[in-house]
Amino acid sequence: MRRDVTARLQLSVTEPALFALQIAVAQGATAERLTLTLDDTVLPAPPQFDAGYGGRTQLLECDPGTLVIEYVAQVDGRRATPEPPSSPEMDQLVMLRPSRYCPSDRLLSTASREFGGIEGTDARITAVRNWVHDRLLYISGSSKPTDDAVDTLLLGEGVCRDYAHLVVTLLRAQDIPARLVAVYAPGLFPMDFHAVVEAWNGSVWRLVDATGLAPRESMLRICTGRDAADTAFLTTHRGTVELTSMQVMAIVDDLPREDLDAEVVLA
Repeated sequence: MRRDVTARLQLSVTEPALFALQIAVAQGATAERLTLTLDDTVLPAPPQFDAGYGGRTQLLECDPGTLVIEYVAQVDGRRATPEPPSSPEMDQLVMLRPSRYCPSDRLLSTASREFGGIEGTDARITAVRNWVHDRLLYISGSSKPTDDAVDTLLLGEGVCRDYAHLVVTLLRAQDIPARLVAVYAPGLFPMDFHAVVEAWNGSVWRLVDATGLAPRESMLRICTGRDAADTAFLTTHRGTVELTSMQVMAIVDDLPREDLDAEVVLA
């Protein structure tokens, strides 16, 4: 399986800014290139830091102007599953805790009422996936960047990150470790960065996508964390930055057919 991905971001920087960029595929790219251009001047490559799970974060300081970021990568075949940033046991413990966008302590009663009678971890993971898929409507632009899983549940609609946050929250509320993953998703329409979930079933981190918008087998990990606070493709830490345009593309040489009942592990 060969996958090719590209991302092009255009930003208007009106004050000197510091921001973190997470658009590079996790470990294992056969070839890749990151180019940054500020007002037609090519900038040097920014420093890169280990974001855990094979993910990489570029930290960029930028003067005012029009910044264009272009990323191109090719990945051939499957790759080894990335090691967690700490011990597997600690990783599972962290992914059980409530987080900024996944306040699982606030949905304990909801999780108990809806899934308490279901036996087995895999069966509960599947039930949560189906429940969120049926409960929410996918509507672009329907949610705010500050919405958490409770807001999404009350609103009844959202985009991929909202689906993922609600899945993570309901799983953690049942003592099932779950984490959010930003991915490139060949077959996704409309094409964009995509958010999915990995849930620990006792032996593997099982890939879960309640939107059902793309086949899981072809997805490529970008970064992994507790929720969108850890996995955003762009986070401004200082200054003023406005995203004025974005194009994302991910293609695969042979798009697999999605089997909702299959256990898929993200490489």
